[in-house]
Amino acid sequence: MFIKNAWYVACRPEEVQDKPLGRKICGENIVFYRGHHQQVFAVEDFCPHRGAPLSLGYVENGELVCGYHGLVMGCEGKTVSMPGQRVNGFPCNKTFAVIEKFGFIWIWPGNKDEADVNALPELEWADNPEWGYGGGLFHIHCDYKLMIDNLMDLTHETYVHASSIGQKEIDEAAPTTKVEGDHVITERYMENIYAPPFWQMALRGNYLPDEALIDRWQRCHFYAPSNVHIEVGVALAGHGGYDAPKNKKVSAVVVDFITPETETSHWYFWGMARNFQPDNPELTSSIREGQGKIFTEDLEMLERQQQNILNYPNRKLLMLNIDAGGVQSRKIIDRLLDAEKPTLPTSGQTRQFPNIRII
Repeated sequence: MFIKNAWYVACRPEEVQDKPLGRKICGENIVFYRGHHQQVFAVEDFCPHRGAPLSLGYVENGELVCGYHGLVMGCEGKTVSMPGQRVNGFPCNKTFAVIEKFGFIWIWPGNKDEADVNALPELEWADNPEWGYGGGLFHIHCDYKLMIDNLMDLTHETYVHASSIGQKEIDEAAPTTKVEGDHVITERYMENIYAPPFWQMALRGNYLPDEALIDRWQRCHFYAPSNVHIEVGVALAGHGGYDAPKNKKVSAVVVDFITPETETSHWYFWGMARNFQPDNPELTSSIREGQGKIFTEDLEMLERQQQNILNYPNRKLLMLNIDAGGVQSRKIIDRLLDAEKPTLPTSGQTRQFPNIRII
C-alpha cells in the first residue's frame, strides 16, 4: 500500500531527454517523455494494442510512438493514430500529473484532478544561488519505510559508517523526537568533539581547521509521504554550534527523496545542499563522491535486512528509544494511507463500483 495522492520525485530532468523513460512508481508502470515544447508527460507504460511497454518506443514530433507496431499515444492517454488502422475505439491509458521543478520531475500517482502544485515541498536550497547541490540515484531492493527508519535514526552511523561520518559520540548523545502535524523532527547535538573524516574534509573546504574541537548537530526531518531532509553540520567549538556564524561552521542539508517502486523496492534520490562555497565545482564533486560512498555502505545492510524480514515474517522487531523518529513517521504514513481508503458503505447502503452493478 502506498500513499497515492502526494508528490514524489520521479526522475531527474536529464533522464528524460531524447527518449522515453520507463519507471515503476507506487506499483504503477509509467512512461515519461517530452512532448511538444519539451513539456514532460506521463502515461501508463502499456500499449493498448498488444501490451508492449511504450517506454521501448520513441518520441517523434512531440508524440510517443510504440516501438512494436507504431501506435501513436497522445499526452492525454488516447491513441492518436496507427499505421493502416482505425483507432477511434481504442481504450484510453491512465495519465498522471507531472511537474518539473527544483531540478526534479515530480509525479502525483493518485487522482490527477487532486494534484496540487502547492503541495510540493518547500526547498530553501533549490534554485538559490547561495546554495550548491550535488547528488545521485540508487535503486534499492527494500521497503521504502526501512530507508525512512534508517535516516530518522542516525545511531547506525557509528557502526555502518565508521570510516566516514561515524563516531562513538553519536551513541553517547541521546536524540529527542517531536511531531508537528505530518512532520517529524529528531534532533541530536554533540559538543567539544573531534570531527570524523567526512566533516574534516568539509571543514577544509570552507577554509577552517580540520583538527580543532567542534560542535556537531543532526536534525532529521520527515515530511510525508516519504521525504527525509537532515540538517547536518559542525562548528568550531564555543561559537554557538548550530547557530554559529557562517565563517565558523560548515552546514548542509542531506536531501533524501524516497520514491516507492514496489512493496520491497524503491528509488532513492540522494544529495547534499550546502550554503558554503556554492560556486566551487571541485568541492561539489568531492562531497558528492564522499556522500555516494557513505550511502553505498547502507545498501547491503538495508537489502539484507529486507531479506531477513521476508524470511522470518513472524518475527517481531524491537522498538527502542532511538527508533522514535521512524516509529512516528510510520504512524503518519499509516494515518494517511487510512485516509485514502475508500469509505465502506453503512448498513442499508450500496456502494457503486466502476463497471459493477450491485443489486
